[in-house]
Amino acid sequence: MGKVLVSASHFDTLCKNAWNLLESNGHEVVYDPDKAFPAYSYEELKGIIGDIDAALIGMDNYNEDVFKIAPKLKAVAKFGVGVDNIDGEAAKKYGVKVLNAPGQNSNAVAELTIGMMLDVLRKVVPLHNQVALGAWPRHIGLEIKGKTVGLLGFGAIARLVAKKLNAFDVNVIAYDLYPDIKSAEDLGVRMTTKEEVIEDSDILSLHIPATAETYHMFNDEMFSKMKKGSYIINAARGALIDTEALSRALNSGQIAGAGLDAFEPEPLPKDSSILQCENIVLTPHTGSETVESYENVSICTVKDIIAVLAGKEPVHWTNK
Repeated sequence: MGKVLVSASHFDTLCKNAWNLLESNGHEVVYDPDKAFPAYSYEELKGIIGDIDAALIGMDNYNEDVFKIAPKLKAVAKFGVGVDNIDGEAAKKYGVKVLNAPGQNSNAVAELTIGMMLDVLRKVVPLHNQVALGAWPRHIGLEIKGKTVGLLGFGAIARLVAKKLNAFDVNVIAYDLYPDIKSAEDLGVRMTTKEEVIEDSDILSLHIPATAETYHMFNDEMFSKMKKGSYIINAARGALIDTEALSRALNSGQIAGAGLDAFEPEPLPKDSSILQCENIVLTPHTGSETVESYENVSICTVKDIIAVLAGKEPVHWTNK
């Protein structure tokens, strides 16, 4: 019935149920397991997108230039939640539905976020690196118990982070443009102002989208407003942080440590100043990379693709 181009990694190994679901509904999966980086460049798309009915993508950029050369395209599904690499308005103009999978990888990202908090407080990575070199350093770390953890944004992932933090006896505060007061009360989270979350947190965890308004929100000025010696965790979007400014804040001691799973640009350049900083945990945008999340996200997105190609309304439609 239709050709579905997939550029989400590991689709052939971790998403077999979703693959079978597409085929059982009469669709052909177009997938290249040999691509070093699954995302397609515009030049690569030019040769194939004209014959594609739907795309399930990871980090590919789908803008008006792509939609212009994709006359059969009816849906673009993000293998995850953030659709900032898809121009929703341009897609709408060309009759393309933009889909995503909200909540399907939330637990995976929340677990990594908690892990990064513990890592930077105890300097796990720097200590590991020293032990691997034959040293035996004696470092006095910090406990998370009793700390104030601020959640900038209180969506699905942040709420799961808050739920998991309940086991650590911490004080959790949060800010969101559209606060979920009931969930906050149930989780023992105090909703407050953006300023208080940024200025009073011992550990600040980012859970907001990348927009024109939030681009490089964390710059030199913003880091100067944070509590001296505090920590920052970003498993959301790389564009939220000016990495050079963060490097300066880490080197000056204004920020005591950072855990980052998202960068701008990606992959992180080898000459990035952040790589020379101490007490950092850097992972390659791997927050949602779990076996469980691949199963959940793939099934969710594929069901919506099948619905669109059958002329039905999808459940998760972001540019309606």
